[in-house]
Amino acid sequence: MPVWSHDGKWIAFASDRFGNFDVFVMPSTGGETTRLTYNSAPDYPYDFSVDDKQVLFSSTRNDVAQSVRFPSNRVFMKLYSVPTKGGRSVLLSSAGFENAHYNSKGDKIIFQDKKGFEDARRKHHTSSVTRDIWTFEPKTNTFKKLSTFEGEDREPLFSSDDQSYYYTSEKDGNLNIYKASFAGGDARQLTTFKSNPVRHLSRTTDNTLCFTQDGSIYTMKEGGKPQKVAITILSENKSNTEKVLPINGGATEFELSPNGKEIAFVFRGEVFVTSVDGGITKRITNTPYQERSVAFSPDGRSLYYAAERGDSWDIMRAFISRKEEPYFYASTVIKEEPIVATEKEEFQPKVAPSGKEVAYLEERNVLKVYNIDTKTSRTIIPAGQNFSYSDEDQSFSWSPDSKYIAARSAKGIYGYSQVVLFDVNNKHDKGTDLTQSGFGNAGQQFALNGKAVLWVSDREGKNVLWLIKVQEK
Repeated sequence: MPVWSHDGKWIAFASDRFGNFDVFVMPSTGGETTRLTYNSAPDYPYDFSVDDKQVLFSSTRNDVAQSVRFPSNRVFMKLYSVPTKGGRSVLLSSAGFENAHYNSKGDKIIFQDKKGFEDARRKHHTSSVTRDIWTFEPKTNTFKKLSTFEGEDREPLFSSDDQSYYYTSEKDGNLNIYKASFAGGDARQLTTFKSNPVRHLSRTTDNTLCFTQDGSIYTMKEGGKPQKVAITILSENKSNTEKVLPINGGATEFELSPNGKEIAFVFRGEVFVTSVDGGITKRITNTPYQERSVAFSPDGRSLYYAAERGDSWDIMRAFISRKEEPYFYASTVIKEEPIVATEKEEFQPKVAPSGKEVAYLEERNVLKVYNIDTKTSRTIIPAGQNFSYSDEDQSFSWSPDSKYIAARSAKGIYGYSQVVLFDVNNKHDKGTDLTQSGFGNAGQQFALNGKAVLWVSDREGKNVLWLIKVQEK
């Protein structure tokens, strides 16, 4: 998130070189950087003060105890300033700030708000958390809402004379640039791109606009047409275009084999298997696509994983071809085949202990079971029951006899989280709610050879381990 100073001599930016994102400044001609913030919460710069002596930034630091927004620090970005030469950060406001910029006098700030957890890149939605544009006067602590469109209004900037402001909006169905006057009246549309949003809006002192669209950088004079910036990147002509990378850390996931003698793991989107004792590692996949969610079959001779092949995620199986070779890490021939490969997104495979079926997610929140012999899938949790916002937020586990699946389910209620037991062989089974509470329940696992289920619940105000015995139906 690089930001120019007004005199063009400095650049402020965010870097996570010390763990989380902090604010740094450096000379625009290159040189030594200066770290400005040291908080454990992420900090993001937006602007310099008019005299370039302060950097305006937002942070998800905890608010003061009296604030009603104290528990929601991940949503409401607090606005701070910090001296460009280093020093104490000062809280300007605890309201939700994004893309904040000063006017030419430095007595007003224009910004977009943030009301919820919705993906910042989501397009064409008209939910209650779409962003609006506001102005803020720090001296009087007053706010004024400027936008009225029931959709996304983003990335506002004062014009050079402070009489108007530029911003991006989806008023015409696509994110384009608009200009509105503080005196009132309808906003005027400046760009007319029909597809792919305009983002990263900035301007010069003469109101020349700069922005990105569809992977290119454009500049535009008001009243003119967008001009694509011709960018030439010069580099040395390398004769060796390949780089050997050691695998000594950075695995994003791993799975222990049933025999306990090898471990499958994912590194840089590729699947590897390494021996537990001998230190021998075998690369399983070698594709330009990403693989993830790796799982062993019960006999240890197959690996199931999700692969981003073509236009969607599919469930793949890699298996040891030669019967005389018991381990992946020492195998000579490994073959791969698609198991579930449709136009829909399928991932997170979990193999039943029987080895005959594979549970997986379709379109992020539909739980299905694939039968390897019949090559057919059936639905366990239909669409509309769960709400997925990130990878692995939908969890499920097989019973030891492969007859049941314990799954985390919202049961169609947003923010709800229960552990529900499903009979995978009964197509009429709607599931048995084991937890039956209005609190968060997750982390379900079978215990006592399938006669009990463990899970974690926050019903007591913190995560507590619970156990319920499951009776045969």
